[in-house]
This record gives sequence, structure tokens and C-alpha cells, in this order.
Amino acid sequence: MAHLFLVKDIAFQAGLSTATVDRVLNGRPGVRRQTEMRVKAAIAELEKQQAGAMGSGRTLAIDIVMETPQRFSDAVRAAFEAEMATFLPGVFRCRFHFAEVMKPAELVQLLDRIRLRGTHGIVLKAPDVAEVAAAVARADAAGIPVVTLVTDLPNSARIAYAGADNRAAGETAAYLIGEFLGAGGGKVLVTLSSGRFRGEEEREIGFRRVIRARYPEIGITEISEGHGTDAATGTLAAAALAADPTINAVYSIGGGNRAVLAAFDAAKRPVRVFVAHDLDADNRALLAARRIGFVLHHDLRTDARSAFRAIMSRATALPRAVTPSLSSVEIVTPYNMPAAD
Repeated sequence: MAHLFLVKDIAFQAGLSTATVDRVLNGRPGVRRQTEMRVKAAIAELEKQQAGAMGSGRTLAIDIVMETPQRFSDAVRAAFEAEMATFLPGVFRCRFHFAEVMKPAELVQLLDRIRLRGTHGIVLKAPDVAEVAAAVARADAAGIPVVTLVTDLPNSARIAYAGADNRAAGETAAYLIGEFLGAGGGKVLVTLSSGRFRGEEEREIGFRRVIRARYPEIGITEISEGHGTDAATGTLAAAALAADPTINAVYSIGGGNRAVLAAFDAAKRPVRVFVAHDLDADNRALLAARRIGFVLHHDLRTDARSAFRAIMSRATALPRAVTPSLSSVEIVTPYNMPAAD
């Protein structure tokens, strides 16, 4: 079956595993006719998307807007730049707008400025507040598609969400910590960068639900509004440890993990188990040094690909909009950490 696309891209488009797609493409036995048709349809859809982008005779310039710590924005930038290279040359050009902390009014002002200047699409990581949702509605009314990244704005006019199932990620963290601590129980320090992000809230909800249902002997202490920065998060963690001598585990939703560990070190307190999110540079180093036990990782390149395709489907007026699949969450340990891109 002739094609110009990576197996992983066809699998992503078809909703199949790469192994299944490989069997279809190479004509191996044991493949159902329906599966073969799905692969053919996926290839045809990818051809339409790229032909539409090329036929338009233009580059699709998009804006990535994020309120996030620099260690995560660096990882996102690398993912988007790597995925740009997998599309036909010149199809996408990205403009990055990153800040570690932005007031809602500043974020809205930036979104409105991008709308007035013009863009083919916006990829947005932002707090789920009314002002931001209103700015998304203005962009949509102006014909600018908005895709939310890693944290959703489900009650807004965004056209798609690109990211993981955050509630399932939180449930996974609860399972890892609960099984590790066992019947002896303990107290988990749950760290959020801010309660304004729906993705973090969903992780916390999933975590609390499983702890409450399966591990009632384990308590939870929450800190928030450190914005994932080391200084603020470290201060909050130190105060929590001083107030509660039973804290012996960490579920880091919002980052600042070096500072959290430094707070435990300063208090001369052990951490029995530490679960974090995302394979950024800090977490890679901490995982390799065995300072944290598990990282819940999802592939940011998959998220970037989802965002590109959703925007392309709108920009090239395809008859069927692209609906991204949720990216899968992988449990990474020091023994299965993938190589850095």
C-alpha cells in the first residue's frame, strides 16, 4: 500500500496500533478487511490535509500561548519544532508566547492582540476562567481556531483539546502511591501550580477519588499557587512539612520538584515515594538520580501533531473536522526512561 507518511501518523489518524498498521501496509496475514479499510481511509485523510495545505499556496502561521514554568515550555517548544519537520516543508510556522505567570487580564490582552494581528490558529494552555473563555469566543468569531493544550477549556469555543486524560493520570498516581505505601499508610503532599487550571484540578480529583475509595488510611495535604516555580513552591512545601510531621510522600501535579525535595532535605525528612508529571529536563535528572520514583509522561509530540491537524482541518476547509485522540499516559521509571529527543 503506497504512502508518504510515517506509520505512527497513519496509526494516530486511524486510531489503531502501529503494529496493526505495519501489518496492513506490508500485506501480512491476519488482518480484517475493516481494519485494512480504516488504514486506507486514514492515508486518504492525511493526503487531503497536506494537499489542502499545499494547494492553498500559503504557510499556516500559528501562535502557541502558554502560562507555564520555563522547563515545561522548553519541552513544548521542542515538541512543536520537531513535529513541524514531519509535515511538508513550509506548511507550519510557529510563534511562541510563553510566561511563567500571567494575570488573566494580561493573557486576554495577548489573545486579543494576536486576533487583531491575524493568525491561522492558536494553541492555548491557560486557566479555565471566564475572561479567557470570552477571548477564545472572540477568536472563534473572527474565524481563528483555538486548540487547548494539556489543560482544557471545555466550556469555551475551542475546536479541540490536545493532551492526556488528566483524571486517569491522577488515578494512576493514586494507585502507584497507594500500593507503594501499603497498609502502613502515610500522608501525601499534593502540589498544584494553581487551582485555576482545569487539567491540574482533574488530576487532583482523580487522585483523591482513588485514595478515598481504595486507600483510606492515606491522608492528603495540598499546596497550591506556587505556579510551578521553585522559589514559591519550595516555600509552600517547607511550610506544609513544618505543620505536619506525617507527610512522607509526594504527588507533584504542578512541578517545582527540585524545590520540594530541597524542603524535605532541609527538614531531614525522607520521601518514601514521589510521583511527578512530564519528562522535562529537571525530571529526567531527578529520575536518573533516583530522587523521584515515577514520572507520568505523555508524548508532547503527539499533542503537537493533534493540534496541527485540528488547525489544518479548519484552515483547509476539510468536510470532516479532525477530532484528536487523547494521548496515552506512560509510567516512566529510571529503568525505562526514553532517550531525550
